[in-house]
Amino acid sequence: MNKPIIELRDIYYCYPDSEWELSLSGLAIMPGEVVGIIGPNGSGKSTLLRIAAGVLSPIKGDVYLAGSDLKQMDRRTIARYMGYLPQELISVYDYTVEDIVRMGRYPYIKGFGAFKEPDQRAVIRSLERTDLTEFKHRRLSSLSGGEKKRVFLASVLAQEPDILLLDEPTSALDIHRQVYFFRLLRELASDGLGIGVVTHDLNMASLFSDRLILLLEGKCFRSGTPGEVLDSSVLKKVYGDGLLLNKHPESHRPAVLPRIGPEKSS
Repeated sequence: MNKPIIELRDIYYCYPDSEWELSLSGLAIMPGEVVGIIGPNGSGKSTLLRIAAGVLSPIKGDVYLAGSDLKQMDRRTIARYMGYLPQELISVYDYTVEDIVRMGRYPYIKGFGAFKEPDQRAVIRSLERTDLTEFKHRRLSSLSGGEKKRVFLASVLAQEPDILLLDEPTSALDIHRQVYFFRLLRELASDGLGIGVVTHDLNMASLFSDRLILLLEGKCFRSGTPGEVLDSSVLKKVYGDGLLLNKHPESHRPAVLPRIGPEKSS
């Protein structure tokens, strides 16, 4: 039986001078599955992902990566197992696309930082998978917001991790690139990667996730398959009366639409 790539146990976190709390009994991501993390603004999605990535330390609870306590692992070792793509991406220097993707190999570079053939192959594969080969000599400043997202994803893929944690990775992409991106996540999962992705797009989460974790006010409100999580009663409790539920004509998974008229009074 497969073991989780990452497992969070009895997590508790709160920000200083704030009454808001994140409290989660457990979350595990298995090899080969895509877990969508959804919920309204302020529900704790990004905070949860930052704890899983080791950016934030929980006040209580533990995170295990590949069976080891995350607190006991150095960043280089963590980067060999985990790729983390935060919501805000900033590069101080105007590197080329290829330079940024090459940075993803830092967990494997020793000595004077010489690139070896496996490193170059990983960079080439990552550029190809994100459809960026023809962009490799362009500077970051010349790219659109969506193109920059793909560059940083390629850099994360160059790490050749076992798990990807992605925070709103399609927020700057048009609909075609959003679908391309989520299809790529499914391909990566079929190769054995575990993937945790935070998204506000309920339809992309429904179509491409194996499981959904629905957060509300810092707690897990519902978890399960898209069909189990995205039902009318759950949507009403979490998002109000402003949404309609239907079925996707191809996958028959839940499809969420906004109401045109005013919300119903309760």
